[in-house]
Amino acid sequence: MSFADPVVITISAVPISMPKTYGQGKEARYSSSDGLVSVSANHTLVKQGRERHLLRIDHSKLTANPFDTSENMKVNMAVYTVFDLPPAGYTDPEALAVFAGFNTWCTATSNAVITKLLGGES
Repeated sequence: MSFADPVVITISAVPISMPKTYGQGKEARYSSSDGLVSVSANHTLVKQGRERHLLRIDHSKLTANPFDTSENMKVNMAVYTVFDLPPAGYTDPEALAVFAGFNTWCTATSNAVITKLLGGES
């Protein structure tokens, strides 16, 4: 089963359409036409039979070079969510419920927790 193709993510009120550019086994990547934004998903087995499910967005942009303002430079960042599950004991609905609670806390009051995290608070 795949995600909708293309994946559309809105950043700063601008929708970014990303068609599937790679898919093999338990891994897929969706990329913007300019190559500056991509979303990837993968599923891997790790030690002790644990399964990791990863969803990640990579974002790049051009910005002024702080050492030479006559030139631009490419910078990038990533945000990702990882589910690290034991081989038995959690159903998909239970894992989703844990994520939903965590996500609700993170995004409550206009993303207050994430704003504090980015500001260095803990």
